[in-house]
Amino acid sequence: MQQSFPSGYVQSVTENNITTIEFYHPQSNSLPGNLLVELAKAIQTAGEVNESAVIVLKSHGNKTFCAGASFDELLQIKTEAEGLVFFSGFAKVINAIRCCPKFVVAPIQGKCVGGGVGLAAAADYAIATEAADVKLSELAVGIGPFVVGPAVERKIGSSAFQALSIDASTWRSSEWAYAKGLFAELHPSIEEMEKSVAKLAHTLSHSSPLAMEALKKTCWKGTEHWNELLLERAAISGKLILSDFSKKAIEQFKAK
Repeated sequence: MQQSFPSGYVQSVTENNITTIEFYHPQSNSLPGNLLVELAKAIQTAGEVNESAVIVLKSHGNKTFCAGASFDELLQIKTEAEGLVFFSGFAKVINAIRCCPKFVVAPIQGKCVGGGVGLAAAADYAIATEAADVKLSELAVGIGPFVVGPAVERKIGSSAFQALSIDASTWRSSEWAYAKGLFAELHPSIEEMEKSVAKLAHTLSHSSPLAMEALKKTCWKGTEHWNELLLERAAISGKLILSDFSKKAIEQFKAK
């Protein structure tokens, strides 16, 4: 599938043993395939260099954290193989976070939709504002949260994940997400959130790398099969996105 979405970026900067990875896309920080590839590579690279002790994964701006998959790109998927390639992008980002030996701290400044919820869930420690409402909208467009599902369910539990997945058109408040464990902290403003992120990142940057790596492995115990699992889930989404229902639903969402 030909890439035609040059807008947006993934930037990585390391300073004082803290690597900040920022992503941006003009459509509410949605993620087309090329940005997913760059994001996974940036996380993997940060995990491999000694100069980095902790990773801060953030999106640009003060509104939406991440609107999930790029609708424009979803509409261009014509085959199951293309669908697998696209949804594997989310699988690779989640697995990059999971396999990274460094803790990933995520500031969540605004709303999370679909894959955005998956990113927040995959982060080792998410710090959000009260504007960070969440929605798993996949079922509403004829697919389901198959790829991000394991990460979300791991964080909030089976019952809450089921409710979030089935009621795909309703926003859940940031307070709901905090109560369910998706967010580790909830703050009234972006300024307070950023202060907390900076404080935690500073503390972790001076902590034992070996101890943090061992603790992270313990926290992610039982997910060793996710390399295969998430690709299997990507294939399911890649097939379902070809349906007429999905194409029409996405067009309707874009028209709003």
